[in-house]
Amino acid sequence: MPDATTRSGGTATALPPAAATELAAAKEHIIATELSTAKERTIATGIAVATPAGPAVAPVDLAVTPAGLAVTPTSLAARFTRALLSPWSRLSLLVLLLLGAGASVLLFEPQRLLAEGWPPQLNGAAAVVAFAVAYGLVTVAFVPRPLLSIGAGALFGSQLGLAAAIGGTVLGGGLAFGLGRLLGQDALRPLLRARWLKAADGQLSRHGFRSMMAARLFPGIPFWAANYCAAVSRMGWLPFLIATALGTIPNTAAYVVAGAQASAPTSPAFLIAMAFIAVPTLVGIMVAWRKRHHLRGR
Repeated sequence: MPDATTRSGGTATALPPAAATELAAAKEHIIATELSTAKERTIATGIAVATPAGPAVAPVDLAVTPAGLAVTPTSLAARFTRALLSPWSRLSLLVLLLLGAGASVLLFEPQRLLAEGWPPQLNGAAAVVAFAVAYGLVTVAFVPRPLLSIGAGALFGSQLGLAAAIGGTVLGGGLAFGLGRLLGQDALRPLLRARWLKAADGQLSRHGFRSMMAARLFPGIPFWAANYCAAVSRMGWLPFLIATALGTIPNTAAYVVAGAQASAPTSPAFLIAMAFIAVPTLVGIMVAWRKRHHLRGR
């Protein structure tokens, strides 16, 4: 095999076989590095390809073949899948799901259960579980939890009603958190540019359990708002679920007892439940007002 040659100033210089092999390997490494960098920069649109008319962008993909690194055109299905899984496409799907859930609630009117009673074919533990599942699903669709908790107390009494309400609360919070994290986080996080939004996001991300406990204990923050704000932040699953389960017990119990004792509004249990509802509400309003000025001042 003839030795490789190089040209310098028009003169051909022979290279030893070992040097020629090293030169070829270096060239291949440089080409592979450039192609890899180009793919990372243009993964969504393709790689810039030089044409006689100038640089053009062609949708391509890289694949490792037995012969080495190959550049292949990106298929239409791959581009469609990439667009479908983009952050804004997933956010649009989340909005559609929530609109559909809200429309379903308006259509089926779950509040009729309080007027017409629970279906007679569902009783005992099965009724409690079914109510908890329905509770969780409709909270994702922005139905207020206090109304659902009052309904749980009216239908099942204080003890079973509290179990159904807490179970539904954790289920609904977990569903909302999962949907927000999977479908909305990637699109919404780049929009957190305002100073108070960054402050709230930092508080939730760094002190997730403590922040969520405060949000659950004081009823001034809507349940659905806390769910989706936590989903957009970097809060972990476990702190969110534990804080939701523990933090909602006091006010949920108050609403359940109020619903169970609604037929006796002068009873001590009903009056105590109403006090537990009113006092945290006032405290929550005061804390929210102070936090509002604190976040504005940062």
